[in-house]
Amino acid sequence: MRGLKIVLVGKIRKGFRKEAFDFYLKKIKPYTQVDILTIKDAKSGDIHSRMEKEGQLILDRLEPRDYALALDEKGKSFTSKKFSRELARLEQDPARMPCFIIGGAYGLSQSVKSKSDFLLSFGSMTFPHELAAIMLMEQIYRAQTIIRGHPYHH
Repeated sequence: MRGLKIVLVGKIRKGFRKEAFDFYLKKIKPYTQVDILTIKDAKSGDIHSRMEKEGQLILDRLEPRDYALALDEKGKSFTSKKFSRELARLEQDPARMPCFIIGGAYGLSQSVKSKSDFLLSFGSMTFPHELAAIMLMEQIYRAQTIIRGHPYHH
């Protein structure tokens, strides 16, 4: 399996968030390769200019083969089984690489959203980017076990 990419604005800091993220990353590794690209969060300027700076850094890291799935509260939500089918479909396409994008404290710029291939939502609530990253990792792990018929998902 080729694997997938996650572009994340801001680091997953120490403590329980880092432990949870690393826990799922370790569980995913036997199934697929995950490349984590961390974008430094913008520290200066107003909210719009911060989002634009981060957005440009995200877009600079995307490759032509990336199938960009941006996490956004206005995106489409899936059941875990439907997500696993979509992930399996994307991973089987030799021309494309699934690339999940998680914004920083203020979300994603409109330029990132408009250039993404798909907007994915975990619901209409707002989550801290670190928690969204953990939730994404868990759902990727769950999808990998569903694809292979393992009993994790029940």
